[in-house]
Amino acid sequence: MQTHTLHEGTIPLLISMPHVGTALPPELMQRMQPVAQQLDDTDWHLEQLYSFARDMGASILVPKYSRYVIDLNRPRDNANLYPGQDTTGLCPVDTFAKQPLYKAGDEPDDTEIAARVPVYWQPYHTALGHELARIKAQHGHALLWEAHSICSEVPRFFEGRLPDINLGTANGASCSAGLGEALLAAAQSQSGYSAVLNGRFKGGHITRHYGQPAHGIDAVQLELSQRTYMQESAPYDYQPALVQQVQPVLRKLLQTFMDFRPTV
Repeated sequence: MQTHTLHEGTIPLLISMPHVGTALPPELMQRMQPVAQQLDDTDWHLEQLYSFARDMGASILVPKYSRYVIDLNRPRDNANLYPGQDTTGLCPVDTFAKQPLYKAGDEPDDTEIAARVPVYWQPYHTALGHELARIKAQHGHALLWEAHSICSEVPRFFEGRLPDINLGTANGASCSAGLGEALLAAAQSQSGYSAVLNGRFKGGHITRHYGQPAHGIDAVQLELSQRTYMQESAPYDYQPALVQQVQPVLRKLLQTFMDFRPTV
């Protein structure tokens, strides 16, 4: 069963998009509420938004299945990455708006969740790990860019409106010293967009697990506010006029990522 697609690039950059999948297995859909099929919490259109990165030579990893099946950016043991804050789990049972995803009594139990891991979660992580190893063997180092997006206002997770550009480096642990600050400066140099480093979103499991700067792998997460490139409510349309403005900012960030050299 194909669970993801990987485009192998020619530069030391891998872009992972763990929340762009939209497929729901038919047997699961039978147990789910109609709201699940709306896929409201998808990181919409990121493949299209980052199409220029493929032309740059980046590798791109994309899952097939929705985060409602399993969240590829959560640890397999379902540990809460933001202790004390509300989050959704490895196999979510509700939407960001707290609408139930499953019919009453049909929620996955621990046994089912464990069974989904080798089918949906592990193949993506195996591919991610192998591609980083290939890149590092070829170039001597690897850069991992975790591409995400989210509605600018989600009261469940944060108050008010989210900044446009939310960079996460696990408080500096997932990348070389100074890299997060260089990216923040690059974002702030582009007029019209607000930016923050290690704010509400510090990087999920992928950034924290694979970012190993001491071993030649720098990882950074960008949680992009969806208001910068799309319609934030259904039908979640891609907005080319907005995209034309934000894509140069994304290109600037990726180029800064590529060009950065630690001062030490």
